[in-house]
Amino acid sequence: MRPTWAEVSLSALRHNFRLIKQHVGTDVTVCAVIKADAYGHGAVECARALQEAGATWFGVTSTEEGVKIREAGITGRILLMTGFWRGEQEDVIHHNLTPTVWEWWQIGALEALLGKRNAPPRSFPVHVNVDTGMARLGVPDYFMGLFLKRVRAAEPIALEGVFSHLASAEVLDAEDAKHQASRFAEFEQFIADHGFSPQFRHIANSAAVGGRPSLWRNMVRPGMLLYGYGLPLMRTENDPEIPHPLPVKRALSWKTKIISMKDVGAGQTVGYKAAYVTNRPTKLAVLPVGYADGLSRHLSSRGRVIVRGTYAPMVGIISMDITVVDVTDVNGAAMGDDVTIIGADGDCMIDAWEHARLEATIPYEVLCRVGGRVRRTYKE
Repeated sequence: MRPTWAEVSLSALRHNFRLIKQHVGTDVTVCAVIKADAYGHGAVECARALQEAGATWFGVTSTEEGVKIREAGITGRILLMTGFWRGEQEDVIHHNLTPTVWEWWQIGALEALLGKRNAPPRSFPVHVNVDTGMARLGVPDYFMGLFLKRVRAAEPIALEGVFSHLASAEVLDAEDAKHQASRFAEFEQFIADHGFSPQFRHIANSAAVGGRPSLWRNMVRPGMLLYGYGLPLMRTENDPEIPHPLPVKRALSWKTKIISMKDVGAGQTVGYKAAYVTNRPTKLAVLPVGYADGLSRHLSSRGRVIVRGTYAPMVGIISMDITVVDVTDVNGAAMGDDVTIIGADGDCMIDAWEHARLEATIPYEVLCRVGGRVRRTYKE
């Protein structure tokens, strides 16, 4: 098979889940977010490992993602964090998925189908998404009273949870985060005043798990933190960055092999557009990985890999299927050598944060972008 693969440590994933669970305490439920194919790590395999570690709730984006892990044998609760689309209510109910709702039609669609099945009163749980300031999904404050009346009128439906999402949880003194926290508390009180007692209340994402215990409520939704990454907590202006308090372990390593080598002289152009020119006699190594695998072109002549415990710079423009690196300074570099794109080898380490800084993005994108043709392997 094409020698480019990603290794996912299930033991690291379990460690991270248990660490988070210990951190938030026994009174707080951890909803393990495995959306976007578990941030590129493989949703089915990660869900199974997390369920073995004690996870009872899983967060996904869509009905399709929820059905996939349910059919893979996941018995825990599955929260559809961005709800469901028209026509998907049959799958939502059949597979016992828990949808978030914020649109009038979502209540009607569930109610109509549950009515046909003679569902008992208040038997089908939903979580209401409230808009606390991101202006994406969620019930706005001016519509909340009418929406709650609609939920109450739908006899088969139970309002099990209320939640929202933070825009700047990692910035500890961000004004928008303070505003959102205040708005969420107001929504909670409004819902209680209208006679509802939702079992679950949640607004905390990975950054809030680490730095905002006042927002944990009785459920938290860690995503990237599960996979070994959390946005570093910081204060605005000139205050120093605060390290993330949880010693999570990186779960994914991305590797390839040297498939060809070439010795060239100084002045040799490398790759498309002759964008790189050697300035000395150089030993080049060719790697079977490119932007079709998720390796960003922004790393061209900027990024690096690890070969035999030594950093080797990428040279030339990264192409669809091929990347070239300079291994002149790697003692004994040879055909077939393992090459680490993300991960550790000896005293060297490259993580998704390094790629993100060079690409002017975030590690979320770096990991989610690792493509489908990069074979995933799982190890303990």
